[in-house]
Amino acid sequence: MREVIRAHTPPPAPDRSPSPTAAAPRIVLSALRAAQLSQAWYGRDALIVARALIGCLVVHERGRDEARVARIVETEAYRGPKDRASHARAGLTARTRSLFGEPGHAYVFLVYGMHDCFNVTCRREGAGHAVLVRAAEAVAGLDPEQSLRGPGRFARAMGITRALDGYGLTEPPLYVCPRVSRPRIGVSARVGVGYAGEWADAPWRFFDLGSREVSRPPKSAIGRP
Repeated sequence: MREVIRAHTPPPAPDRSPSPTAAAPRIVLSALRAAQLSQAWYGRDALIVARALIGCLVVHERGRDEARVARIVETEAYRGPKDRASHARAGLTARTRSLFGEPGHAYVFLVYGMHDCFNVTCRREGAGHAVLVRAAEAVAGLDPEQSLRGPGRFARAMGITRALDGYGLTEPPLYVCPRVSRPRIGVSARVGVGYAGEWADAPWRFFDLGSREVSRPPKSAIGRP
């Protein structure tokens, strides 16, 4: 399986010279709310949802007219109790209650005692399927130079914490909107799950081949060492 794993090579750096005509992206919250994905959209296998999320927008409304918006460029699928890399392998616990809940909800957990990680539940209630958002590009309400590369940085920049664990993703303040174009998608094994044995080699990580915000983990961290 490891023979088919492709590493991500970032595209050439864009020209970041200042432009006198450059303007901050304008967002219309009413339009974003109207476009948000329905719960039925999440009712599919995590492997399908993980690929489909690439290019989608995550919106976190922070006030009446304020929102942070980011475009997803990297995800990983986790497919229930049989997946030895998934938290679902431990069964239903206080930590995994949201993971085993209905599709279209946030599953937010703490890693290394310091980083919140944002996941989207999918398939059906009790399945334990979820997709981890690993990286994104700033669109609005964020410093365009701020890196959202890595699940911890993404959640921190977006203001997503464990207070939103179990929150439904089909209404404000936190929701997802569909992508407007289909990116070229790369595939690899997941990152940092070497403990899962052969499950670590499953090609269940997806990323936008045209984005510089995709994480660049060392090869030793991809799949089994």
